[in-house]
Amino acid sequence: MRGFRGGMMGGGGFRMGRKFAAGDLQLVILALLSEQPRHGYELIKLLEERSGGFYVPSPGVIYPALTYLEETGLADVESEGTKKLYRITESGRKLVEENSSMIEMTLGKLEKIGAKMAHVRRIFDPESRGPEREDDEGFGDDRSEVGAARMLLKSALRLRHPWSKEEAKRIAGILERAAAEILQGGQRD
Repeated sequence: MRGFRGGMMGGGGFRMGRKFAAGDLQLVILALLSEQPRHGYELIKLLEERSGGFYVPSPGVIYPALTYLEETGLADVESEGTKKLYRITESGRKLVEENSSMIEMTLGKLEKIGAKMAHVRRIFDPESRGPEREDDEGFGDDRSEVGAARMLLKSALRLRHPWSKEEAKRIAGILERAAAEILQGGQRD
């Protein structure tokens, strides 16, 4: 499996922009197959769902990865009419176990990106927000420009958290200046 691992980690650890390194994707596919047998299209949809639409692998990426997993004995395939159902093999399970921390980190990052994408969509699409939650401190169903700005601020704070002491000081200064300006009612001294 040396070639497999070399493509996966390459010394730099987890790599993902809009694409996975081939070995990373193969391990993620194996992990998803370890949950249950799946069709290629299901894998595409599952990765899209877990990443909130950020990562949508094309069939031209998924099916060669599945073929590689089958050819290397990490997955078996069963034909169901025109579809193929992929199952993880025992050697595939062993590889997933050996790389479980990297796989968990990768899937965790995908899910975190998905949560951030969903949050950003709610901010910029007031119709998808639904009723405001109780933690909105009495502002109720505020769909005004101020409500959108409040949601954007909350999102920015969540995306930056956790922060260092220096960053906390910088953010607190920004918020204090904004509060002072709001309280002044737009009038400067």
